[in-house]
Amino acid sequence: MEKLWVIDFGSQYSLLIVRRARELGVYAELIPWNRLPPTPPSEVKGLIFSGSYASVSEGPPLPDTWIGKRPALAICYSAQWLAAKGGGAVAESHAREYGPATLEITDSSPLWRGVANRTQVWMSHSDTITALPHGARATARTSSIPYAAYEIPLQKVYAVQFHPEVIHTLEGSIMLRNFLYDVCGFAGDWTPEKEIESLIDALRSQMPEGRAIGALSGGIDSTVAALLCYRAIGDRFVGIFVDTGLLREGETEAVLEAYQAVGLPVRCIPASESFFSALKGIHDPELKRKTIGQLFIQLFESEAQKLTDVRYLLQGTIYPDVVESGAGVSATIKSHHNVGGLPEKLSLKLIEPLKFFFKDEVRSLGRQLGLPESFLRRHPFPGPGLAVRILGEVTPERAERLRRADALYLHVLQEKGWYDQTWQAFAVLLPQRSVGVAGDQRRYGETIVLRAVNSTDGMTAEPTPLPMEVLFEAARRILAEVPDIVRVVYDLSTKPPATIEWE
Repeated sequence: MEKLWVIDFGSQYSLLIVRRARELGVYAELIPWNRLPPTPPSEVKGLIFSGSYASVSEGPPLPDTWIGKRPALAICYSAQWLAAKGGGAVAESHAREYGPATLEITDSSPLWRGVANRTQVWMSHSDTITALPHGARATARTSSIPYAAYEIPLQKVYAVQFHPEVIHTLEGSIMLRNFLYDVCGFAGDWTPEKEIESLIDALRSQMPEGRAIGALSGGIDSTVAALLCYRAIGDRFVGIFVDTGLLREGETEAVLEAYQAVGLPVRCIPASESFFSALKGIHDPELKRKTIGQLFIQLFESEAQKLTDVRYLLQGTIYPDVVESGAGVSATIKSHHNVGGLPEKLSLKLIEPLKFFFKDEVRSLGRQLGLPESFLRRHPFPGPGLAVRILGEVTPERAERLRRADALYLHVLQEKGWYDQTWQAFAVLLPQRSVGVAGDQRRYGETIVLRAVNSTDGMTAEPTPLPMEVLFEAARRILAEVPDIVRVVYDLSTKPPATIEWE
């Protein structure tokens, strides 16, 4: 299979480049700069070098022995690094150049086919190219940057100081498509559904003997991973669904019914007491996630001992989980329980068939595997459950308080026709108390935050513009029906800079 490699130098946008390529029908993978082989593999037809949080004067090196071996697009930091090391010059800007800018095309380039002569692009850098490298010619500028884009024709290098991968670069998708199709020669016919048979074959090869248990959370990721595994090894697979006491209202019953409908063999393990006991006194979100991850593993290993010849543990880890947990060279955003919470020594071999797939791609796989639309359209739910939506200590009482508020909120969204118009909606419980009034008496209670976002894959998100009447109704019901809640607010944060979940 032909591939695009996105070489990651630590940019916040690196994984977004991978997303954009896949949206254009090209299979792409994110490869950390410090884990590259001596030469690019034969199946890699093109390269994109990412930006970086670092300055050229102190940042990581590009694989210069690769330059000229494959067509390459260098973005931001990478464009500057090539200029500085190739005989040009880079100077520190007086002020960080961040935000929209007007790109003016000054010379022809394959990147500009179908692009307007003047177009908006997105800048995010603190260094600026002041002289081009040997053999390069400028192809675009802005009012403040003379070399906003250049190319080195003999080496098939195309370099831009802006970020074509972000939506704020209005014609960025056209530029990326031109690079992938016209420069690299990709066919552009990749879809996630085409990977099903190869995923099943790979699982058979990974698990030739012995049994596998699957960590099932009730979400789309773990369910699709389990279905793939079940198709690969049949009755040698057993799913384990843990009732942590941190699930949404009615979640356990609904999930088990769904598993039964698709024929997945699943065991339900009641473990709420274990989870609440382990989380007692813990306030730090990273410690919460790691505690939950470690407890999950302990339970799975305990269940494995009750079966014969169990050798593998299947998880529904997806690409954003891996990257946000710091598995690349970018900063760790938060440790996902199925990545950051794993012990160094695991008695079972870990199997993660979806770790290179995004959320929307997993949904496509699930649809192809026959999961009903009612299951596919359920909003994403984090593996640690309500624990990462309860700020502060997690107790049975606070979990029940949040569970009820969350159920009322989702019920109002369904009743008003907004549940399917938002990608994910949920309630968050804050530990901060404030004064309220009920029946002419003072109340001192906690706060519920309502969150609703629109997204494609969870990597970026915008707040859903819910009508005020919907928010009023949700707040009214929560304040009337959930004890010890005296205030309801709505979260208008985007991702980035916020994350979708609060912890």
